[in-house]
Amino acid sequence: MTGPPRDWDKELAEIDKVIAKQPLGAPKPATPGAPAALPAPRSAPAAPVARGRDALGGWVRVVLGVAVATGVALGWPYRHNCGLPLYGYLAASAGVWLAGVWGAVASWRRRMAFAHLIALLVALTGAVLVARVILDRTGYPKTPSTWSCSP
Repeated sequence: MTGPPRDWDKELAEIDKVIAKQPLGAPKPATPGAPAALPAPRSAPAAPVARGRDALGGWVRVVLGVAVATGVALGWPYRHNCGLPLYGYLAASAGVWLAGVWGAVASWRRRMAFAHLIALLVALTGAVLVARVILDRTGYPKTPSTWSCSP
């Protein structure tokens, strides 16, 4: 096991030269018995921020959701205490939530952060409107409301 002394600096310099000649993406040679190295995962290119027509389409969906939320939350013109009008109001409130989710998905795909925030607020408004109707009729207050109108 004893032999001539080895010049480690010289041998390591040769190894460095071999490594420098390899391209950056080249896989490392596998040692016998070791599993083969997997190639580095490629990340998907980031989607660009929407401009022009795409941005307009995203904003139209978000503004439509805001208009529906405003109309249902502040300007619902009918009584909705019980019966069929209550179910209509509940469906409209669920529509507000759905419009908010629709705008949030559209703005997320187009990388429109401010529009996404507004759409999430619209979805939250719809969820609060639905929760308010349900909680009023499930015993949350001291005197719960009813689902159907009694004659």
